[in-house]
Amino acid sequence: MMIKEGYEYTLSIPLHPELGPGILKKLIRQANISVEEFNNL
Repeated sequence: MMIKEGYEYTLSIPLHPELGPGILKKLIRQANISVEEFNNL
């Protein structure tokens, strides 16, 4: 589970061998974090 201080999100992650960049960026946007924040996790 990814947790951002003060916020908790439930993200639905597809069960594929790989996630395309579009799906990954959409999930990052839904979590309301930046790509840089995601990479630091």
